[in-house]
Amino acid sequence: MLVRPVLIALFSVVASCATGPKNTGASAAQDQRVSSVSGDLAEFIREYEVDRAGISRFYDLPWSEHRFDRLEQHYTSWRQRLAAQPFDSLDQQGRIDFILLRNKLTLDLNRLNLDRRRLAEMNDLLPFRAAIQELQRSAWRMEPANPREAASTVAAFPEQIKKLRPRIEKGRKAKEDAEKAESGEPSDAIKVSPVLAQRAAAAVGDLRATLADWYRYHDGYQPEFSWWLRKPHEEAAKALDDYAKFLRETVAGIKGEDDDPLIGDPIGAEALAADLAYEMIPYSPQQLIAIGEREFAWCEAEMTKAAKDMGFDDWKQALAKVKADHVPPGEQDQLVAEQARFAIQFLKDRDLITIPPLCEETWRLTMISPQRQRTLPFAAYGGQNMMVAYPTDSMKHDDKLMSMRGNNRHFTRIVTPHELIPGHHLQGFMAERIRPYRRMFTTPFFVEGWCLYWEMTLWDLNYPRTPEERIGMLFWRMHRCARIIVSLKFHLNQMKPAEMVDFLVDRVGHERFGATSEVRRFIGGDYSPLYQAGYMLGGLQVRAMRKELVDSGKMSERDFHDTLLTYGSIPVELIRAGMMNLPLASDSVSSWKFAGDVAAD
Repeated sequence: MLVRPVLIALFSVVASCATGPKNTGASAAQDQRVSSVSGDLAEFIREYEVDRAGISRFYDLPWSEHRFDRLEQHYTSWRQRLAAQPFDSLDQQGRIDFILLRNKLTLDLNRLNLDRRRLAEMNDLLPFRAAIQELQRSAWRMEPANPREAASTVAAFPEQIKKLRPRIEKGRKAKEDAEKAESGEPSDAIKVSPVLAQRAAAAVGDLRATLADWYRYHDGYQPEFSWWLRKPHEEAAKALDDYAKFLRETVAGIKGEDDDPLIGDPIGAEALAADLAYEMIPYSPQQLIAIGEREFAWCEAEMTKAAKDMGFDDWKQALAKVKADHVPPGEQDQLVAEQARFAIQFLKDRDLITIPPLCEETWRLTMISPQRQRTLPFAAYGGQNMMVAYPTDSMKHDDKLMSMRGNNRHFTRIVTPHELIPGHHLQGFMAERIRPYRRMFTTPFFVEGWCLYWEMTLWDLNYPRTPEERIGMLFWRMHRCARIIVSLKFHLNQMKPAEMVDFLVDRVGHERFGATSEVRRFIGGDYSPLYQAGYMLGGLQVRAMRKELVDSGKMSERDFHDTLLTYGSIPVELIRAGMMNLPLASDSVSSWKFAGDVAAD
């Protein structure tokens, strides 16, 4: 799993294994550089990205109509600029760039509309929003402050909150008082769901920060400002802090404890369809769920075979034995280092892919803190670091045992190449060097799909040596199938977070600690709605392309893998169009049924 976003310092570490003779230099495919491409839109895309970043930084008031309007204007104007580009004069890479930017602009406009709808849903909970944002904008316009008038504005915020909280309390009690709720009598109650309360609490926190920033801008520089505003600002800040805490802890139930309820913000079917169009996936959410269930059934059948080889009739009993095979405290990092060296040599011995010496040299291990294991219960990758999960002395006893079982030898053996080489570390190394301007279009369907494809390929190459190692690989493959099912059903409002956890525990065999941590991350908002589905689906896409190019004899295995990494982490259908030189039009949409025809329930 790639951790995003994460900022970790660069470093170097002495390589544990010398580069073999078959991997001493880059292949011809990897020698491609952006500078050698004559008909692309690299500079055009860079200009767009810089402009967008500048607008986002300048109009940085969260949940502001002014920000929404300015971004919409930017997206619309760039749509017009893109339409004016001579598509037919572009080479294949340029046509891919055109479609990437076209789809990105459409996605950004769709997400802007989603943000507008979400603001409308919580606007009644934020009566002070417009006033706070106008105070800040007046400072940005470099207008002189009117301290007395501003003091009256700020002093009104606590009273607005005071009037609002009883109405929210009435809404909370409405379900408990069915007679009053159905009496038809007018009520000023505001019903706030936990999801809405959590979102509104975050918005109140943002507004509190905006007010503080505005106050600091004037305080101490204008004596009259400080005289008028110090007390109103103190009272308003406290009222906003208390209100955010009320929404977060009392209404949403989020108190920062291990047993906090799992709360996420489903995007719904319409937004999900828009995201799938951007990712160039031609299947509906229900069809994707059917694909996940089909792949899950294959995993269960293979689990049963491996369990029988271990002497068990029930694969969950075999899984329990596999989980119990973990290293003692203090040895997990050594286990991972050994597994990493084995995986690299396995690839070299079979000449499967080019491994640049610097890539092999510059990675290291770090340990995940107990707090971060609440959302990262297993190994992860970021900033040239493979982050290793293992319990620490500060964790609860039961959590320690669950973490040890969840990070056993056999689970970790396939996680290590997923995160390092040939997975995220190699992938990121190449993405920074070849067509880096495409980073704006990064998709989990290739970022994670590439790594999942390698899990499948290593399985085919007999990477697992024992039934226990097969079960370790199958566990993660089942997990990726489950991710499709639970994440899409969550965003379609067909599955609650608690049901997601139960599915991972009952159907996949997760420890409850790990399952809860996984679901907390799935729905926490740090990853795109389709991120979890992208693992298995992206892997299936790359696997289908391999059949067309490698199994047919058109490309060698090494050239296929090396060439894939020259396109950047973009939708796999566009990589396929480039590698197979398929015709593209300015209005091309997804049409590649990489999983065949799929019936949906």
